[in-house]
Amino acid sequence: MDTQVGTTASVQNATFVRPVGFYIRGFIALQHTDYYFIFLSIVYIATLLANFLIMSIIWFADSLHTPKYFAIFSLAVVDVSYSTALIPKSIDAFLFNARFVFYDTCLTQMFFVHYFSSMESFALSVLAYDRLIAICFPLRSNTLNSNTKMVLVIIVSWAIPFIVMMITVALINRLSFCKSTIINSYFCDHGPVFKNACSDYSANWFMAAFCIVVLFFLPLAFIMLSYVCIIFALLKIASAEGRRKAFKTCTSHLTLVAVFYTPLLVTYIIAWLNVTIDTDTRILNTSLSATIPPLLNPIIYTLKTEEIMDQIKKYFRNRSINTVS
Repeated sequence: MDTQVGTTASVQNATFVRPVGFYIRGFIALQHTDYYFIFLSIVYIATLLANFLIMSIIWFADSLHTPKYFAIFSLAVVDVSYSTALIPKSIDAFLFNARFVFYDTCLTQMFFVHYFSSMESFALSVLAYDRLIAICFPLRSNTLNSNTKMVLVIIVSWAIPFIVMMITVALINRLSFCKSTIINSYFCDHGPVFKNACSDYSANWFMAAFCIVVLFFLPLAFIMLSYVCIIFALLKIASAEGRRKAFKTCTSHLTLVAVFYTPLLVTYIIAWLNVTIDTDTRILNTSLSATIPPLLNPIIYTLKTEEIMDQIKKYFRNRSINTVS
């Protein structure tokens, strides 16, 4: 009996296949894709400049060392990290024809891309939390949402996706890849990778669904619930001007939520409805929804937030005075 069990285990080990790496297929039929990735490289440079600008303004302006701007600073760090995890490797793969990715490198990219993608979702929910406290509890906001408490909230918001994505990516190691090692995506995407396995990947399917619900839909639900509470709080303000001023502080955040979640929801709803979309369309949708929000976030916050615009005007005013003197 022991000999039979040992033989069975040996056969299972012999059939377990871990590939040296994966080949990133990318676009299949789309023409002139080089221009698209050149566009993404321009987006990446602009993303770095815009986010480092807003981080510098917050870092050096003491008046912006408040819970709200701690949350915005965290979002800017996530934007830079998300773009860096995704775009440079894609440019290397498709502009310089380095589409083969070693196994460990592939899993590393998978972790960081999905981790920072979920962090975008959590960072937006942290900003919703800040608006909720500021508008619904204006007299107690300094107590309920101090700088220390906001830092703790941000740390927790970084830790939860980290743990979930560590488990999700680690489960890839239990899969055997005895079939194709070609990934129908533009990076080491979780779904296209585990679907290539020839062993049971039901646990990976479960974690994929779990990630979507916990890391994206729950934060969105919290954001929506926050704004329901905010609307009720605004209705209690007597003057129309008071309501307008209070709601104006939310417009930047609402714009970011719409920019980030709209394409994401469309992608997931199509996937859940089992509607077949061609690979090129899916790659275009997912790549743009992953790269455009990190560029727009700092631009929207810079243009629509008076405190940041005041700091920029102050900087140029001081420079002009120094130049004259």
